[in-house]
Amino acid sequence: MRVPLEWLQQYVKPALDVHALAERLAMTGTEVERIERHGVTALEHFVVGRVLEADQHPNADRLRVCVVDIGDRRRQQIVCGAPNVAAGQTVAVATPGAVMPDGTKLGPARLRGVESQGMILAEDELAIGTEHAGIMVLDGGEGLPPGTPLATVLPIATDVLVLEITPNRPDCLAIYGVAREVHAATGAKLGEAPWASDPGTSGAVEGVNIEVHCPDLCPRFTARVFEGVEIRPSPSWLKARLMAAGQRPISNVVDITNYVMLLTGQPLHAFDLERVAGGRLTVRRAADGEQVRTLDGQVRTLDAEMVLIADHDGPTSIAGVMGGARSEVAEDTTTVLMEAANWNGPNIHRTSLELGLRSEASGRFEKQLQPEQAMEAQAVAARLMIELTGARLRPGTVDVGGPGPAPKTIRLRDERVAGLLGAPVARERSRQILTALEFGTAEVDDGLDVSVPAFRRGDVSRPADLIEEVARLGGLESLPATLPSRRGAAGRLTARQRLRRRAVDALAAQGVNEIVGWSFTGPELDQRLRVAPGGGALELENPFSAEQSRLRTTLLGSLLDTARRNRARGIATIRLFEAGAVYLPRPDRPQPDEPHHVAALLIGPARPAGWRDPEPPAADFFAVKGLLQGMLDALGARWSVAPPQSPQPFLHPGRTATVLVDERPVGWVGEIHPSVAAEWDLRDTVAAFEVDLDAVPEPVTALYEDVTSFPEVREDLAVVVPAHVSARQLTDTVRRAGAPLLAGVDVFDVYRDPARLGEANVSLALRLVFRAPDRTLTDEEVAGRRERIVQAVAEELDGRIRAS
Repeated sequence: MRVPLEWLQQYVKPALDVHALAERLAMTGTEVERIERHGVTALEHFVVGRVLEADQHPNADRLRVCVVDIGDRRRQQIVCGAPNVAAGQTVAVATPGAVMPDGTKLGPARLRGVESQGMILAEDELAIGTEHAGIMVLDGGEGLPPGTPLATVLPIATDVLVLEITPNRPDCLAIYGVAREVHAATGAKLGEAPWASDPGTSGAVEGVNIEVHCPDLCPRFTARVFEGVEIRPSPSWLKARLMAAGQRPISNVVDITNYVMLLTGQPLHAFDLERVAGGRLTVRRAADGEQVRTLDGQVRTLDAEMVLIADHDGPTSIAGVMGGARSEVAEDTTTVLMEAANWNGPNIHRTSLELGLRSEASGRFEKQLQPEQAMEAQAVAARLMIELTGARLRPGTVDVGGPGPAPKTIRLRDERVAGLLGAPVARERSRQILTALEFGTAEVDDGLDVSVPAFRRGDVSRPADLIEEVARLGGLESLPATLPSRRGAAGRLTARQRLRRRAVDALAAQGVNEIVGWSFTGPELDQRLRVAPGGGALELENPFSAEQSRLRTTLLGSLLDTARRNRARGIATIRLFEAGAVYLPRPDRPQPDEPHHVAALLIGPARPAGWRDPEPPAADFFAVKGLLQGMLDALGARWSVAPPQSPQPFLHPGRTATVLVDERPVGWVGEIHPSVAAEWDLRDTVAAFEVDLDAVPEPVTALYEDVTSFPEVREDLAVVVPAHVSARQLTDTVRRAGAPLLAGVDVFDVYRDPARLGEANVSLALRLVFRAPDRTLTDEEVAGRRERIVQAVAEELDGRIRAS
């Protein structure tokens, strides 16, 4: 909701600047999303001028050289291209130094060789309208002396409060509704309601017949008829307010309907009565498949749950959403039927969603306006129609359904107020707040009897709602701060939460940056990752878009998306991780499993460049495996990697592994296949892993061993094994054979030489550490363990000791 401050101040003028007002509104429950400046700035350079001369430009057929009186005996020469400029006109002038709505600062210029000191303005150049075909000629010419500040004549600049109105407060989707809130929040005087005077009368309207066949969906339908209407542009003040509020001016009748909607919150629709077949309108449910052409030129197909307005020839508009093209007001319209109706909010919401058609009207009706608002809007519209179109109001008002139920009375007990807020509020203070909000109050022994105004009928229905009103305007910030009763409870992280946090901390400590991606993805991700179409992903019934129509089954997609955005912006080194839920369907129930995964991705140098290593190697399988090791070791997991039984289709064959914890698969690690990486415009090596953290056991209490004072024995051993034997298989075999005296084994070198070792063999150099906790080992003990190791390697792995 855009609220121009200039318009708001017609009804309430708080002694606060715009920023203080925004803060006060926010603190009392009306969220201010932002403050905008609409129109021009440097207002001292915008003045009223009078054209003294308008001669043909010597070098251009479509330009005129004007001499303009701008007051204080100053005359400016201005080159103007408007076809309607003429001597004697009173016009709007911008002099050098003026700042236009788009931020352009005006300066002296030479146009086709002639100097120009400013601009004679069209309305779109002031952002008070859309007309650019000619300059504005100001009304009341002789009464506006040259040099008069233009801001005193036209609303050419205003601050705009952009409000975020909650669905329960449709009364604040109106300028006067916001004025009412400002009055209650600041104590500033509230002006008279714009519908206080009504030129209309009650009773039947000659020549008009309205029937409502579905009163449950249309609680009230009102209509008035205006004759002798002249369709013409709206005055500048009205167009300026519409523009500041985000509405485009069209014609006086259409602009009046939009103006009244913005002011009162009640949408209206203007019918050309001569185009209403039979002079009869019927409000009814649509038939399945019934069609109507709306004002935007589209043909909409309705169903039996939607409401339409029809005449003798068929549907003319979709109730509460958009009018029809057949009966719209046109340039030749002379008789207007002005409709202001009340509709069932949920029904309008459904209709709008089903048709994919939202409008300013539907956005208000779906929040459930009240029947009384219809006649308030009629009163304002009638006055404006008479004033701005020269119309005559035909006697009578069609009113089917009438006002809503009588005001509800709610008992507000002082004790209940203190109990719910935790602090007492004086009864008189409660009465003042509620009265400012236009609630009726009557004092009783234990509190107040409060009657709810019609415009709050849908929001306030119980004492707690009244207490909320008292609290938000009485100052929630002034309530004492207290801690809730703990009743023996203590807040702490669960063991599983601690494990997740430890994993995240371990990755961050290794210089990896966390991202947060969408839980939604699109069907194209399966194709890009080379997985089976669908992949078992759950489809959303009401997605934001096709690109976010499924729940994710992997974190890799969002990591690759983020990597592409960073690489496109010149980032060479990319180190990212994400932790969050994925959604895996289950055949035995509709709800998916939601395991908590963590995934990481590396692109670029594996480590920062330095003077000793100016060109570090690129991140690869081993770099990302080291990152994985740092995380799993921090979790105290007993982990390993093994060749994949069924490789992931998006990983590079031969550069991937399955991650095992306690010998159970929990994820994968590897390099992304180059063709898959190319789908994200990534040309370098991309290494990644993804692990199901919920499959990782919670850390157990660490066990420590005594540090022995007896020396260890270290030996190096070169072993030749078949190339298909992994380093892990070899070290596991060595550990078993060397136990219990073998304290450690590490691979420190890999050697391949087909000529000396054979095509199918590889040599691994092992560093063995022998130690006993209670004695110094003898050479014979170490030799015996070494022989058992050699024998085990030969028998289990078909290996041998390399002689040289």
